[in-house]
Amino acid sequence: MTGTRTPELLDATVGELVDALAARRIGSLELTDALIARIEDRDQGINAVVVRDFDRAREAARQADARLARGERSPLLGLPMTVKESNQVEGLPSTWGSPAFQGWTAPTDATAVARLKAAGAIILGLTNVPPMLADWQSTNPIYGRTGNPWDASRSPGGSSGGAAAALAAGMTPLELGSDIGGSIRVPSALCGVFGHKPTYGLVPTRGHTPPGTDGVPVPLAVVGPMARCTADLRRALSVLAGPEPEEAGGLAFTLAPPRRETLAAHRVLVLTQHPLTPTDDEIAGAVEGLASRLEALGAAVSRSSDLLPDLAAQHAAYQPLLNTAISRGAPGASPPDAHAYMDMLDAQLAFRRRWAALFEMFDVVITPTFGVTAFPHEDGPETYARTLKVNGSDTPYYAQLGWPAVALLPNLPATALPVGLSRAGLPMGVQVIGGWMQDLTTLRFAELLEREIGGFIAPPGFGG
Repeated sequence: MTGTRTPELLDATVGELVDALAARRIGSLELTDALIARIEDRDQGINAVVVRDFDRAREAARQADARLARGERSPLLGLPMTVKESNQVEGLPSTWGSPAFQGWTAPTDATAVARLKAAGAIILGLTNVPPMLADWQSTNPIYGRTGNPWDASRSPGGSSGGAAAALAAGMTPLELGSDIGGSIRVPSALCGVFGHKPTYGLVPTRGHTPPGTDGVPVPLAVVGPMARCTADLRRALSVLAGPEPEEAGGLAFTLAPPRRETLAAHRVLVLTQHPLTPTDDEIAGAVEGLASRLEALGAAVSRSSDLLPDLAAQHAAYQPLLNTAISRGAPGASPPDAHAYMDMLDAQLAFRRRWAALFEMFDVVITPTFGVTAFPHEDGPETYARTLKVNGSDTPYYAQLGWPAVALLPNLPATALPVGLSRAGLPMGVQVIGGWMQDLTTLRFAELLEREIGGFIAPPGFGG
C-alpha cells in the first residue's frame, strides 16, 4: 500500500477504486478519510451530504482493510459512498425532508442498502432531498438547500439532487437514488452525471418508503444507481438487482445480454419534441446532433415511428397512477375506488404492450432527459404554480414531467447521461430508453455513446 491520495485516484471510477483497493495501492480507511476531507471542504457551499456518519464509516473501512488483507474480494469491497436520504440506513434519520418525520431513525437498512453493504460498500452519509421527494429542487426545512456545483444559485434537480451534486463535486464515487417522476434522471442531467432508472421491480424498494411504513411496492417507483460513468452504473446494478427477499427462494432475475455491441449495429428512434413538454431549442439541437452523429457511424436512426405510443395519451394515463402512488396516506387525500385503480392498471398494461411492439423494431429510444438546463432556485409559490423559462417564455413547472415520464408508465429502463454543455456552460443530458428488462441494452448503448462523445466533465473548481 503506497499511501497515495492523489486527486486522480479520488476522482477515479468505482471500478478503478475497487481494483486499487484490491491491489492495496490504497487502503479503505485512507480512501474514506480522503473523501471525508473532501466532503468537509467542498460541501460548505453546496450542502449535499446532509447526514454524516463518518465514525461508523471509518470503523467499516478498518474492517474492509482487514478483509482485503486476507485476500477477500467483492464488487464494492472497501468503497466509500453516499445514499439518498430517503433510502433507510440503520441508525440514521430518514425524514424525506419533512418536519413531520424529524427525529425518526431507521431501525434497519433498506434492501438496496443492505445489498450495497453486503458487496463491501461503506456508507459515508446521506444526501439531500426535497420534502416528500416532490420537487425538482432539493430544499427542505430540515437540511436547507442544496446548490448545483456548476452554479450554486441553481438547482441540482430533485428529488435525488443531493446525490447528483455530491457526485458532480467529487465527494462520492457512487450513489443510490430513486425515481418515480424522473428523480434519478433529472438531477443527473442538471449536474452532468450518469443515472439509471431500472426496469420496475428489478431492484427491491423495501426500505424506500415514508418513515414507519412498510407494504407492497409502490407503483412506478424504483431505486437505482447514480455515478460518473456508465460502467459504474452497471457494476452497481449487478449488486442491486434481484427479487424481493421473500421471493428470492423461488425466483431469480437473469437480465438479457445487450442486444448490440457497436453503435453502428443499433436501431435507434430519436425524439426531440414532446406534445406536452416545452423543450429548449439548444437541448433539442444537442439530441438532433447526436442523431446525426449516430447516422454517420452507421446506426439505423429514425425520427418518427407509427409504433410510438401517443405520448399525450400515455401521460394522461400516467398522472392518475402517479397521484395515487404519492398521495397514499397523505392527510385529506381522496383515494380512488378499487375498480378505478384497476382501470389505471389496465391502461398501463395497454401502453406496456405498445412499447413492447415498438422494441421489436428498435433497440433503444433516445430523448432529452429534461427540457431545460439547471434553473435558478425558486422559493416562490407552491410547485404547481411555478414556471420555468423555455426559449424565453414562461412554461408550467410540471410540464417538464413529460420527458421523464416516457419510461415510467410502461415500467421501462432508462439510462441518463450527459451530452455536453450549453452555451451558458451548463450540462445537457439525454436518456436512453429500452425494452422491459433490457437494462443491459440501455447501459451498453450509453457506455458506447460515452466513449464516442466523451463522459463526465467536472464543474469548474471541482476537478481534481
